[in-house]
Amino acid sequence: MMGMQALPPGERLRKRAGFLATQGRGKKLHTDSFLVFALPTDRQLTRIGVTVSKKVGKAVERNRVKRLVREAFRRRKALFPAGLDLVFVAKRQAVQASYEQVVREIEKLCSRYFQR
Repeated sequence: MMGMQALPPGERLRKRAGFLATQGRGKKLHTDSFLVFALPTDRQLTRIGVTVSKKVGKAVERNRVKRLVREAFRRRKALFPAGLDLVFVAKRQAVQASYEQVVREIEKLCSRYFQR
């Protein structure tokens, strides 16, 4: 089911250098379940990357957290300003988060830090 529902590769951080640059030079923001790094870029798209360490849980749980964040971002990407690289680093409590909770955290993050 890739089709129109997928997050295009151009909207995802895919290389280690992109993650390191965003985490090194980006602004650090906190939500209940995530540490978020935001770095303005000269691109037209907002890109997202998600990291979930082994401390958070087993592979199934880590992959679920990544899917939830990517889907919530995909449906709410209009809330973010263009030209931003974002890295979501999951905290341990992210494993218990529901999709609705992740959406609420993203909306709260946007209203607090990314007012247009």
